[in-house]
Amino acid sequence: MKISKADCPKMIKDTTPVQDGFFMPGEFEQHQGCIMIWPERPGSWRNGAKEAETAFSAVIRAIAASETVYVAAGKKGIDHAKAFAESLKKEENLHPVVVFEMETDDSWARDVAPTFLVNRTDGKISDLTAAGNGTAQTGDDVKNSQVRGVNWSFNAWGGEVDGLYASYEKDNAFAWNFCRKFEFDCYDAEPFVLEGGSIHSDGEGTLLVTESCLLSAGRNPSLTKEQIEEQLKCYLGVEKVLWLPRGIYQDETNEHVDNVCAFLRPGEVVLAWTNNQNDPQYAMSKASFEYLSSVRDAKARKLIIHKLPIPDIPVCITKEELEGYEFEEGEDVREVGERLAASYVNFYFSNNAVVMPVFGGENEESDLRAQQIMAKLCPDRKIIPVYARDILTGGGNIHCITQQIPYREFIVQPSI
Repeated sequence: MKISKADCPKMIKDTTPVQDGFFMPGEFEQHQGCIMIWPERPGSWRNGAKEAETAFSAVIRAIAASETVYVAAGKKGIDHAKAFAESLKKEENLHPVVVFEMETDDSWARDVAPTFLVNRTDGKISDLTAAGNGTAQTGDDVKNSQVRGVNWSFNAWGGEVDGLYASYEKDNAFAWNFCRKFEFDCYDAEPFVLEGGSIHSDGEGTLLVTESCLLSAGRNPSLTKEQIEEQLKCYLGVEKVLWLPRGIYQDETNEHVDNVCAFLRPGEVVLAWTNNQNDPQYAMSKASFEYLSSVRDAKARKLIIHKLPIPDIPVCITKEELEGYEFEEGEDVREVGERLAASYVNFYFSNNAVVMPVFGGENEESDLRAQQIMAKLCPDRKIIPVYARDILTGGGNIHCITQQIPYREFIVQPSI
């Protein structure tokens, strides 16, 4: 397809999303696809990313059951990614897995890919789903919709203060590179530092964040809390920001909200929890629970809070696992016995399922309990558990390696 100059994707600098009527939908709403990045970085993915490739492949397969998956890969990993995508063509009822070459510094698509916004000219964003179950309503309210990206500044979760690796230029360029390749106009929010894992939207004007992350010294130290909130309102089209005090214990992102709390549907959240008062997570989750119980959302609703217990046994990195990493200068180094930020809240809503992490071993009972809770909370979705320890040891989980693209009726596909 030949694209005219007027139709080429634009980096929008002279207006903001809220001025143009764009806002961030809920993740539980219909998607046209999901972005992932094939694992390669030796300091994140041990043993040449062998175990990580298996885990990422399982996530890709689970998501492709109901939506297209766009997989970026660098020169080092693209042959493996293409081979896996080719193997999926033999399976029935899967959506396309589109592999394309694009260099990155790591594989955290949630944090480096664009945050996508929608503009509905008819109806409300909530009209797209029935009770938040992800079922598409393909009426006039969808027909005139548009999707645009937001390009934030990315500094590896803290830059010179407490960033996790020294070189992140390719990650910082990924959002605009993706939008340009796949023909999305994109708002330029730089130099405002933000990662996709640090925000959760209900699609009706309410945003979840954590104070520990957004007020950290390594992100936007020259801005006050009020100024940061104003940026979020301008670039995400939200009306109210809910500031949870803390996230998950030992979360090296300064406690992203996506690991501790997520919207299931407007007015309803799931919160990571433990009843073990000797666990450091207890006080952190209790503070967040008390805060969420005391506030109302943008529609003046009192939130319904569902507790989702973390694994009963802390997940810690082993000596064997640690021996498989190759850390570069300036990169955060793990230690034997280090507790990892394991949480079942770090799931992905695909169009018909909840793709959620499980950790196995001594946490098999915890895994089953989490699946049963999510099945009750999301009765219209399949629960797809994916063994995710080999994602967790890299520093995140399933939500961290995925970024949804909201549904729109007409999709332009470039030549790959």
